[in-house]
Order: sequence, then C-alpha cells, then structure tokens
Amino acid sequence: MSYSRNQRSQHRRYMRPERSGADAQGFTCRHCNLYVPCDPALAGVQNRNHCLYCLWSRHLDWRIAGDRLAGCRATMQPIGLTIKRSRNKYAGERDGELMLIHRCTICAKVAINRIAADDCATAIMQIFDNAAQTSAACQAELDRIGVSMLFSGDADLVSERLFGKSHVGAPIA
Repeated sequence: MSYSRNQRSQHRRYMRPERSGADAQGFTCRHCNLYVPCDPALAGVQNRNHCLYCLWSRHLDWRIAGDRLAGCRATMQPIGLTIKRSRNKYAGERDGELMLIHRCTICAKVAINRIAADDCATAIMQIFDNAAQTSAACQAELDRIGVSMLFSGDADLVSERLFGKSHVGAPIA
C-alpha cells in the first residue's frame, strides 16, 4: 500500500511524541530558588529556560532553541535587552520583539531569549537599567556576534514594548 506525500506527513504529525509531563510542570530556579511554571498557556513561549521572577536562565540549548543539548548546564545571567531582527524586509531595525540577553556564568556563551508573557516587568526594567554596567569586553563580544544591546537612550522603546504606546514618555518606576 502506498501513501501520498500528504498522507505520510499527516501520519508523522499524529505519531509525533507528546511533550513530557516534566516540561509542563516547571522547574526550580537555580538563582532565586523559586518555582517556575512552564505551561506555554501562561508563559506564551514553548521552551522556557529562564525564571519569571529574577530572569536568570540555565544554559540548556546548544545550537537551536529547545534542543536541550548543552553540556555546560550552568546558570546564565541576564545582562541586557535587545531587539530581535524582523524577517520582514520592510520592517525597521527597531520594529522587532524585545528579547533578553543571557550570558553563561561558566563558558560565557551568549543566548538571546524571548520575554515570556508572565515575566516580571520590574525585573526586566532593572536589567535594562543595569545594562550600562556591562563590561567593554562583553559589549565588544556582543557587537562581534551582531547583538545590539539597548541602553538608556532606548527607554521609550523598552517602555512601549513592555507596557504599550500609552506609557511612552511616562516615568519608568
């Protein structure tokens, strides 16, 4: 019996293993020791690896998001914010999604992570405010790999992405 290409792809889709229960349950943050739920319905992201309270992460992914193949497994410190480049060729350089920049505390690998819907906005703003303290060597490494960190001149952009256009220009607490 032969199947058409469409039937084979549908068969593979239905036979794909479901996500394990451990992924949906959550984890305990290695930095602040609080429990972090990983339900995509709450977080708005599929592969959560950072704490929603302190925003520290764990070095889990090696090459692509969600592969969970990194050997390091150390904590990753949030060092700043950036804007994800849009695939839309008509989009402006600053039209993308606000992202967290994490740096591994052991191997110094840099990773960019989506901000989840339930991440603490106060913690995000604190990371943004502390970005100016990033070392020159770290900033040079970010430039080398094509990551543009946001600084104090980008406060309106960060406020708009976190709180909407109505908050732009309002003092950030």
